Amino acid sequence: MRAAEPATGKLGDLMKATVEPVEGNKVKLSIQVDGTEFESQVDDAFKRIAREVRIPGFRPGKAPRQLIEARIGTEAARGDALEHALPQYYAEAVDEHEIDVIAPPEIDITAGREEGDVTFEAIVEIRPVVSVGGYDSLRVTIDSPEVTDEELQERIDHLRGNFAELVEVERPVLSGDLVTIDVVGSQDGEPQEGLTADDYLYEVGSGAVAPEWDENLLTAKAGDVLEFPADHPDPSQDSTVDFTITVKDVKEKVLPEPDDAFAAQASEFDTYDELEADLRKRLGAVKRIQATMALQQKVAEALAELVEEDPPEALVNAEMQRRLEDLVMRLQAQGSSIEQYFASTGQDQEQFIDEMRENSRTGVRVDLALRAVVAAEEIDVTDEDVDAEIETVAEQVGRKVPAVRKDLERNGQIPAIRSDLRKRKALEWLIETVELVDGSGKTIDRASLELDQPAAVEAPDEADEAATEDDE
Repeated sequence: MRAAEPATGKLGDLMKATVEPVEGNKVKLSIQVDGTEFESQVDDAFKRIAREVRIPGFRPGKAPRQLIEARIGTEAARGDALEHALPQYYAEAVDEHEIDVIAPPEIDITAGREEGDVTFEAIVEIRPVVSVGGYDSLRVTIDSPEVTDEELQERIDHLRGNFAELVEVERPVLSGDLVTIDVVGSQDGEPQEGLTADDYLYEVGSGAVAPEWDENLLTAKAGDVLEFPADHPDPSQDSTVDFTITVKDVKEKVLPEPDDAFAAQASEFDTYDELEADLRKRLGAVKRIQATMALQQKVAEALAELVEEDPPEALVNAEMQRRLEDLVMRLQAQGSSIEQYFASTGQDQEQFIDEMRENSRTGVRVDLALRAVVAAEEIDVTDEDVDAEIETVAEQVGRKVPAVRKDLERNGQIPAIRSDLRKRKALEWLIETVELVDGSGKTIDRASLELDQPAAVEAPDEADEAATEDDE
């Protein structure tokens, strides 16, 4: 990771700033503000203080500086001015030198606390520049988008199963059979509500209740009474249930013949050949979408592996925060909560945090690597690209384009949009460049991934967040 090169700059006639790299992935900004310039900040400080100080004969905020200065001195006003003005001077210096900061600065005032020119140093962590050697010769493995005969037959059999006839049989239970059972689930000898039922129809092998059900029902016969313990079917319950199952009958599925009559019954087609062709087409579309999504993910993962350096914790923490906020918003939109999410997934908080941190770390690596590709390939975007992106954001948030543009410009988000568009172009370039093969090592033709309509591309997160204010 490389730090910024030493640089000097000048912000107006009354403020100067220099930049130099320091140990670690940080730079030091040395900023000097002319005493005349800072005096205006002190004057503003006195105006703020005047609103709080009561001077006989003057309304709040109307007492002249001379009277306030005579009463409290200049030390308090100068301290107030330093507190208010230094962040502004720092921000101007960061903009002047185009420093990509990723964490709050450590500021040390070196002169000017009492009078004269003000000088201070700001040491700040910056976004690292990484090396991604070999990005132009990546090889990515995904599932073939081609539909195999086995996959088509599986889909057809599934459809036939929806129209299967249940026929009672006088033989032991096989996987896929349906059994009518009476079941009693008890704990400490007491039947449990929700775990007790009569004439319950259960498909053996489905795993719909507990694995122990399938294990015990296989090879059972009508009239058998089975008794066995099992883990509670509710994953949130860390306990054991004693089940008693009485097998009342056994039925097997008799699938309809795959012929024209079945096609007419199961679809809008008159012939089985037409149904089969339609299923192949639909399954192919699904596989192409899955392959395209897998391709993007695999390229990103392969690119992340090229980043040997550990990403800064400041970036990892920021990415974790962004992902957590996104998850909470999506859960709220579904009327759920993070607590309910933990209960439904069976995750505890520690496991959740560990997984999110690791995923965030990978996400940061991908981001840094894409920035490296942008620089290496000199990828850029046009004003027309930015205009189109703003129009997309406006449509997504249901607002007028000028209002969205105004908010983005006011919040300084246009550079972020340009950066996101560059990274998106870099990823698209990589997707078209990588060697693409299936699990057997056979080359996949990219034309086989094409859909009738291209998938929509999401707008940058920064743009969505910045465009949430009401239209003016």
